[in-house]
Amino acid sequence: MKCPFCAHPDDKVVDSRTIREGELIRRRRECLSCTKRFTTYERIEEIPLMVAKKDGRREPFDRSKIVIGVLKACEKRPVAVDQIEELVDRIEKSINSSMEKEVSSETIGAMVMEELRSLDEVAYVRFASVYRQFKDIDEFMDVVKTLYRHEKT
Repeated sequence: MKCPFCAHPDDKVVDSRTIREGELIRRRRECLSCTKRFTTYERIEEIPLMVAKKDGRREPFDRSKIVIGVLKACEKRPVAVDQIEELVDRIEKSINSSMEKEVSSETIGAMVMEELRSLDEVAYVRFASVYRQFKDIDEFMDVVKTLYRHEKT
């Protein structure tokens, strides 16, 4: 690390501590030439997760898009915001733990539907109707019938 005061290339670390729950390391350094101290921060380099859209486009993963979609599906339903946050946390954790650099929007949509199915059936059907872009009432009824059969077993 080059000293910001005299540009000398060598220094020593005098103090290190983790901050932000271990996400960053703060290091106090002392220049071996001019003896002035300066602070550096170290973090893990993150490769952004990309989402492959149906039309072939790629865009960075955006957690807020999942939150917005689930909020719309759960509108006027007895679902707490904390439950929605936990649902999105589980999905995001699952995506990140896969160690993939890219995930399809279809995969994310299927994960949301699976989570909503156990949280609130009406929200599940609402989300499915938008996500699957039903072409007619028969496709919509198929989802409702499947949900109904699943509930009876």
